[in-house]
Amino acid sequence: MIVVSSCLAGLKVRYNGTDCLDETIRRLVGEKKAVTVCPELMGGFATPREPAEIQGGTGADVLDGQARVIEKSGRDVSEMYVKGAYAALEVIRGLGARLVVLKEYSPSCGSLMIYDGKFENRKVAGSGVTAALLQREGIEVISEEQFLERLRLRGE
Repeated sequence: MIVVSSCLAGLKVRYNGTDCLDETIRRLVGEKKAVTVCPELMGGFATPREPAEIQGGTGADVLDGQARVIEKSGRDVSEMYVKGAYAALEVIRGLGARLVVLKEYSPSCGSLMIYDGKFENRKVAGSGVTAALLQREGIEVISEEQFLERLRLRGE
């Protein structure tokens, strides 16, 4: 079983009430080959919500209490991001999923790149809170771009 970010399957759960639909991922969900999760909703956020970015490090640093997830207005929402990450981990473990495809750049889901925490649309290397937790737990986490490239290379 594959687990994917809900927004990639067309669910309008992003901070601004939109999705990041990928038709291939939606098809896999429709065929029951993939299951969706949204760590931010699982952490207690609503849609829409204020944009947030990690300040002072990466998702791993947030898990270790060394960095924070801050909304654009300045509110610290780190606890909700950590709560959502652990809730997603429970679902993923329960499904026995070995591969998780998460939305790149998200403060929850980014697996390679996240925004730099200054709300200036600049990206830096690093992972989001959920991606970091899953990686610590030995679960393979990749971006949607990496996943689609794998499918292309396999001729799917």
